[in-house]
Amino acid sequence: MRVRTTTDAADAAATGIPAQRGRRARGPGGRVGSEGGLLNVFSHGVLLLWALMVTLPLLWAVMSAFKTDKEIFTSPWSPPSGLHVDAWGRAWSQAHMSQYFLNSVIVVAGSLVGTMLLGSMAAYVLARFEFPGNRFVYFLFVAGMSFPIILALVPLFFVMENMQLLNTYPGLILVYIAYSLPFTIFFLSGFFRTLPTSVAEAALIDGASHTRTFFQVMLPMARPGLISVGIFNFLGQWNQYLLPTVLNVGDDDKKLLPQGLVALAVSQGYKGDWSGLFAGLVMAMLPVLGAYIVFQRQVQAGLTAGALK
Repeated sequence: MRVRTTTDAADAAATGIPAQRGRRARGPGGRVGSEGGLLNVFSHGVLLLWALMVTLPLLWAVMSAFKTDKEIFTSPWSPPSGLHVDAWGRAWSQAHMSQYFLNSVIVVAGSLVGTMLLGSMAAYVLARFEFPGNRFVYFLFVAGMSFPIILALVPLFFVMENMQLLNTYPGLILVYIAYSLPFTIFFLSGFFRTLPTSVAEAALIDGASHTRTFFQVMLPMARPGLISVGIFNFLGQWNQYLLPTVLNVGDDDKKLLPQGLVALAVSQGYKGDWSGLFAGLVMAMLPVLGAYIVFQRQVQAGLTAGALK
């Protein structure tokens, strides 16, 4: 044993490589990394199973959107015989999916801009400035994440009715902003704490105001976190169904895409137009998939930036 240790040390000194580098831990009985290899295989198997569970229903819905109603029932698992796009036209025009899509774009765009602007400003102040009540305000926003929105639907309905904001775009935008602010502030406040203080101090020494320092210095540095939380807010607001169902009552022209999709499922189910139903479903999913595909690297960078720093 002493000879081997001396030899390893001499070889390490001659080659400049540590003696233990590259060696794999041996378990009882001389097994090399058996437990780690088994855990690796198990984790990859679980991830593969999860990927199949998510991907296969999505692919099946896309294939069904290009099939005829007869093909959906006679050969549900086979590819379509051709690209039948007439169902997309029926869903877009006859089922008013175009109007629902436009309503969702208007509401989600306005609420997303308001959420990111107000959330980033509040998170920056709570993360970088000390003042009486700082922690109380922060934990008040954190507590808002655990408050079930269903408990606030009845008083929220009457508040919006008294303010004459029912069935309006501004009413939904304000509600969406209030709904998304707690998570946005919680996420961004932790991200702003990881940014270097010296950069902000240098900007202030150069004569920049706090407002200019925030918008021109700190906000561009927080871009990965802003993109990540923006994607999460977009997904939550685009797929929101409960709030517009309660606050958009009796006005079909102001319905959002989730409401229209439910109405499409009911109407097309009675008509037997299943291909049109799948086409409308894919229309509702495309913006979400496109947003994640485009910004997937930024989402991953934003989620890991705090840990890496």
